[in-house]
Amino acid sequence: MKRIIVDYQKLNEDILDLLVDKFPDGYDDSDIISFRNAKNEIVEAVEVRTEDTIYLVKVGVRLAQAMENYIEDDDDVSPDDDSSVDFDEVKSDDGDDDDND
Repeated sequence: MKRIIVDYQKLNEDILDLLVDKFPDGYDDSDIISFRNAKNEIVEAVEVRTEDTIYLVKVGVRLAQAMENYIEDDDDVSPDDDSSVDFDEVKSDDGDDDDND
């Protein structure tokens, strides 16, 4: 299985989805993994997995903010969105096509 270390700045929508699904209320200290990178620096991250990859997402205030912003953007979709149906423009069928007349 591949292990990929990801900084919050390089998160794509798929990884953000994984993070939000795994940590809907945010992550806790017990969720944080500490390890040393190739430069022998201590890195703290949270882990999310797909079938073939383990993503270690570096944690910090900015990650929490990115997750919160992503959730808020998801919640901003409203029923008044342009993609919804305008029922005033939908014409009703007056039954002219019925065979029962």
